Amino acid sequence: MPTSLHRSVCPYDCPDACGLLVTVEEGRAVAVAGDPEHPFTRGALCPKMNRYQDTVHHPERLTTPLRRTGAKGEGAFAPVSWEEALGEIAERWRRIIAAHGAEAILPYSYAGTMGLVQRNAGHAFFHRLGASKLDRTICSPAKSEGWALVMGGTPAPHPDACATSDLILLWGINAAATQVHSLHAVREAKRKGAQVWLIDTYAHATAPLCDRVVLVRPGTDGALALGILHLLDRMKLCDEAFLAAHVQGAAELRERILPDYPPERVEAITGVPAATVRELAEAYGRARDPHLRPGNGISRYGNGAMTLRTLACLPAFVGAYAKPGGGAFASTSTGGAFPMRLIEREDLLPGPVRTLNMNHLGWALNELRDPPVASLYVYHSNPAVVAPDQNAVLRGLAREDLFTVVHERFMTDTALFADLVLPATSSLEHSDLYRAYGSYCVQRARPAVAPVGESRSNLEVFQALARAMGFTEAVFSQSADNLIDALLAEPHPWRAGLDEGRLAAGFPVELDPGGGPDLRFQTPSGKVEILNPRDPEPLPRFLPPHSAGDPHPLQLVTAPAVQGLNSTFHEREELRRRMGRMALRVNPAEAAARGLADGGPVTAFNGLGEVAFTLEVTDKVPAGVAVAEGVWWRRFAPGDRTVNALTSQRLTDRGGGSTFYDNRVEVRAGWSGVLPVLRGHS
Repeated sequence: MPTSLHRSVCPYDCPDACGLLVTVEEGRAVAVAGDPEHPFTRGALCPKMNRYQDTVHHPERLTTPLRRTGAKGEGAFAPVSWEEALGEIAERWRRIIAAHGAEAILPYSYAGTMGLVQRNAGHAFFHRLGASKLDRTICSPAKSEGWALVMGGTPAPHPDACATSDLILLWGINAAATQVHSLHAVREAKRKGAQVWLIDTYAHATAPLCDRVVLVRPGTDGALALGILHLLDRMKLCDEAFLAAHVQGAAELRERILPDYPPERVEAITGVPAATVRELAEAYGRARDPHLRPGNGISRYGNGAMTLRTLACLPAFVGAYAKPGGGAFASTSTGGAFPMRLIEREDLLPGPVRTLNMNHLGWALNELRDPPVASLYVYHSNPAVVAPDQNAVLRGLAREDLFTVVHERFMTDTALFADLVLPATSSLEHSDLYRAYGSYCVQRARPAVAPVGESRSNLEVFQALARAMGFTEAVFSQSADNLIDALLAEPHPWRAGLDEGRLAAGFPVELDPGGGPDLRFQTPSGKVEILNPRDPEPLPRFLPPHSAGDPHPLQLVTAPAVQGLNSTFHEREELRRRMGRMALRVNPAEAAARGLADGGPVTAFNGLGEVAFTLEVTDKVPAGVAVAEGVWWRRFAPGDRTVNALTSQRLTDRGGGSTFYDNRVEVRAGWSGVLPVLRGHS
């Protein structure tokens, strides 16, 4: 069999959607490299996607359906045929529907794959079934909602636009871990003389790139933004012409809100010295072309939407939204360029059904009644470790009366609790269409290798389940390529000039959102709506985070890791080795106050649970903060719990989002009292 080269796409939940070149020999992927023809990622890959072939052909890949033979969580399974597995699922679901109704069945998925077909393939099936809906809000809906209150549907600038900026604010974003290709334009701007400021809760992997690092008390970014606006106004650094022509509500914000945020009060709230607040405001106000890039982390507090709403005001006050390299980049929101209703098929719903927030999984599994959750179907997600309040989630997954099916590539923490485990394909084994949310690129991918073992794609499994349940609608018999063709057949303005030939051939192409610096803002008023008259809270203001009254002394920041993506990639030993041990980072003063030694065993705890870590003492973390990077599988943790045993099911102020960063802990020496991890596959 000759060597062949295939174009593909990174399928994971990263804004960049990197282009891949996959070398295949003897039916196996033997090398994965970045595609130099990709207009945004330019042939570079992050550490996680280098050697992606080692994930695709990993010896621990699941290759056959499995039925549980031991206790839940124990990891004892025996192979069964697909026919047996599908028949059992259909039979159990019919019995559940007869006893409780279809709402007793809950799908659980998120972004283990970002392909438009495979990620959303279950929607039509579960709608037709009449199952409970899942509100998929674990990431950053508060960011989207807060930003939209000010900017509406205004498209973001091209991600490379900031290359011409003279001042870039990276606010609450560890781009080296989560958006590495965005740093290309940042480095280009620095080469031309731009200043780069990082505003965040600790000095992470992006900090060495930056000229200034400002550490803000977690959850208080909105107060810092109001302090900057206060000074811009007081120092007369506002673009009054832009405010008069293009902004609604600047006068009201100046009159009602900003007087309460002088630098000294901002310092008291945020921990940022008043002198630094003044420096930052002056640098921003005097910049020719200032650019703001807010990350997702600042939205994962109880005040997340309000914080993003406040940050969106900054470029308006200095007129940066009208400057080629200025303004702000939150997300490209490319999903609207495709008619996803053709995949999701909400029209198949038999009637109104309840919606459950995915952040409330622990509550839903343990406390929900009328009907209870009697069956859970998990695909491209690992809620046993990624969902908040891990103790509640594990308690629910351990229910013997909960019929759980997990469709996965590996025996994850969640799969260990399944009654049936179904083997899933990787992105190199099925067709899909990908769109970035950190650029305007879209790309079509076809299989590069055959499915490993008996693995099947999401679409194939849901179509098989539809047949087993007797569903006959045409959507359940269309191939992935048919569905992709349907998505591309319906016109959309952003796709008007798309090179369809290159897209069909697997090349990355860019959508065109149109407009430019003089674009009419896509809000009801046509202006930047600092004052939103349709909202119960018409003006931005500072809201304290949920944890403001928590007596535990350390704010827990559950940050991303450079070598991992939530719980993805932990199957790869070389990446785990580079991550080191499951560490908790604290400031030297905090360690000394508790008699804790660098490299020693510690337990972080709060009212939700206890987690064993190895301590890392570093001055990159300020006093009052504890940082845990990455979401580890329990089999590689020192104890039987990982970081989300410490995070709450509380939601954000808007959007029903997670509050992973809005929790407090205390730390003690040793691992005493922490359950030992179950070895083997656990």
